[in-house]
Amino acid sequence: MGINISSYKIKEREAVQKKEPNSGFLKIELNKGFSDKNRVEFYKEFATLLISGVDFRQALEILKEGQKKKVHQELIGDITRAVVLGRSLYEALKDSGKFTAYEYFSVKIGEETRKLGEVLAELSQYFDRKVKMKRQIISVLTYPAFVLVLTFGVLYFMLRFVVPMFATVFRQFGKELPELTKKVIFLSENFSAITYGFLGFFAILIGAHYVLRNKENYKIKQAWVLLKTPFIGKLIKKIYITRFCQSLSLLLSAKTPLITSLDLVQKMISFYPLESSLKQVQKDISKGVLFSEALSKHTIYDFKLVSMVKVAEQINKLDEMFERLAQQYDEETQHQTKMIGVVMEPLIIVIIGLIVGVVLIAMYSPMFDLSKIIQK
Repeated sequence: MGINISSYKIKEREAVQKKEPNSGFLKIELNKGFSDKNRVEFYKEFATLLISGVDFRQALEILKEGQKKKVHQELIGDITRAVVLGRSLYEALKDSGKFTAYEYFSVKIGEETRKLGEVLAELSQYFDRKVKMKRQIISVLTYPAFVLVLTFGVLYFMLRFVVPMFATVFRQFGKELPELTKKVIFLSENFSAITYGFLGFFAILIGAHYVLRNKENYKIKQAWVLLKTPFIGKLIKKIYITRFCQSLSLLLSAKTPLITSLDLVQKMISFYPLESSLKQVQKDISKGVLFSEALSKHTIYDFKLVSMVKVAEQINKLDEMFERLAQQYDEETQHQTKMIGVVMEPLIIVIIGLIVGVVLIAMYSPMFDLSKIIQK
């Protein structure tokens, strides 16, 4: 699609260049940029307008008017003015500071190949998949999180109010208590200190994460722990592989060179095993190694992906193959997410039952001995 905006006359060039600074509130909101959901609608509507033959400037103005939030209207207005002043859409998005390198480089490729509408539509699909994935993960984790909070509440009530009453009765008889009962009473008496200790420990972990998150050794260990976590590790790996395939599908379908595509994907995927492997893959390809062979050297890529890439290389259909792989991995991720939710629900119920059962057994087992003493 050719885009020619050179015929537009600019009457307020100086006014555009000397914009008034935003208010503090507006500046804070602008820094947030678009959410993924906003991006889905933005790219989808933009693509529809361009493919339908709507003038480029008019399409941006329509998008601006359709925004509900003033901060988003301001952002699109800034992009429109920059484009009318002679900047490309790629440059306008990049200069705004609200879009990732993956997005504005994809737009650049769309402009250069005259397929901007198609690229924008692909970006909309990409972010739509991302939003759906986030919703699925949130829906899976919401119930367990609620139940865990409820479990903590029940445990707090039992240890702070129920156990102390039993402990008072036990002390009056002065009989030796079972070890389990002693431990539960000790936990009850020191519950506040233990709780603050755990909170402090998690606070230290979070602080350490923010301090060390850019250190290579920390990234390696963090990724190793995540991937080795039962159930969750495989899901995390599949989520990032899905994003990898989706990203390459979009970039390669826009006729982006493979090396450039891999470089962009590396910048946008913040998962160390993929980041580090893609650096080496790029080096290998530069030396003449086949893409599939370069991928096979890294365990993060499974046998199916490597095999499919090898076939796609032979028939020169990498873009189509990655699109199919993205769909397959997306379906597998959705299924695995649902299965984790199905497994976690009864598992958490069992855990709650065990916690409550242990406390009750610890409290009632001495009562049988006390009843014998009373009968005598």
